[in-house]
Amino acid sequence: MKSLQEFLQHFFRNKGQHVFLSLLVAKICAFLGSLFIIRILPESEFGIVSIVASVFAIFAPFSGFGSQQSLLRFGSLTDENDKKRSLSRYLFIKGFGFQVLLTAVFFLVSLFYVNRYEDILYVFIFFAIRLIGFYFFTHIQSELRIFGKNSEFAKLNNIVNTTGLFLLLSFSYFWGLYGYLIALAATPFLALFWFKKNDLKNITETFSLNKKKLWNYGLHASGTALLSDTLFSADILLLSAFMNASAVADYKVAILIPANITFLALTFMQSDFPILAKNYQDKIFLKNYIFNYYKIFLPVTLIIFGIGFIFRSDIIHLFFSLKYKDVTLPFSILLAAFCGNMLLRNLYGNLLSAVGKMKANTLISIITLILLLLFALLFVGKYGVTGMAISLSLSMLMNGFMLMISFYIYLKNLK
Repeated sequence: MKSLQEFLQHFFRNKGQHVFLSLLVAKICAFLGSLFIIRILPESEFGIVSIVASVFAIFAPFSGFGSQQSLLRFGSLTDENDKKRSLSRYLFIKGFGFQVLLTAVFFLVSLFYVNRYEDILYVFIFFAIRLIGFYFFTHIQSELRIFGKNSEFAKLNNIVNTTGLFLLLSFSYFWGLYGYLIALAATPFLALFWFKKNDLKNITETFSLNKKKLWNYGLHASGTALLSDTLFSADILLLSAFMNASAVADYKVAILIPANITFLALTFMQSDFPILAKNYQDKIFLKNYIFNYYKIFLPVTLIIFGIGFIFRSDIIHLFFSLKYKDVTLPFSILLAAFCGNMLLRNLYGNLLSAVGKMKANTLISIITLILLLLFALLFVGKYGVTGMAISLSLSMLMNGFMLMISFYIYLKNLK
């Protein structure tokens, strides 16, 4: 992929446009759902939901103890369909047992919050049910990806997300918070319609991969994803510890739009992950991929930030109520940070995952969390919500540079 034209042709040939549109639909649905809930729920209830959602976001990447990540990488390296199916069945059965254990631990975490926040236990129950459904959803997604069924992957995402949005809007309208929670818990189980189409019975274990290596990658991948996503939950949890539910709600509004722009970069990385995994030792391929990626996303991020910064007040006023008019400064800071995220963290983090360098990813994620805590201690007490925006932005910037350095060290060692 030496030229930008070839890069884009490969993207469309790999049905990347289907993945792009499905992720766009998912982001729009998530955004509209969040926007509706922000408007319909009292600030205190929205703050409580945000806290539990942040805890959920910590556990979700660890789904199945990394079975989906192992399936996506090692399934992509296997050319024979029978071996792909055998690997999928093995990881599904083993991963589900781990998922039940994970869900039990998630529910136990609620005990740390029950004395401080009223009715938070019920919120945890519904999110625990969602966590089980999330396992089915992500496993089926990975299985479709390894077979190159990007269009079917997109169909799955579109139906689950649009139906989920419809349920969320209608149930929330009639039953408020509990309607929202019921819709949220039920939505991922819609993926089981695809699971029934896959005949996983009576498939013998035909793959020859080392199981220790398989789970080692999966655990490191899920641990990295856990630590990575914890970055976007730890900010909420730290803010809830240092301040109150109203501050959490303000911060959630400020970060909602900036955090969602990264789907543009993640679309390319997700659609190309199987190809990147197959070419993990091809130095020329990887260098050309990075070069063409920047040809697209450097101008894209500049345009996004320019528009967002100029019209920051109008955007907050348009999408949120007047009570959040004071979040324009943290919004601008976070928008700049997530634009930088697309150029560094999203690119090099996914490249390291594709080439199998998960230990480096994990270590950098741990360092980043420590940095976030230190920055939060330094800035939140003095600057409040804006201080947390600064803390997260600096942490993501440091994370991106560390990932970039690690990948170029790997690239330099390739022959």
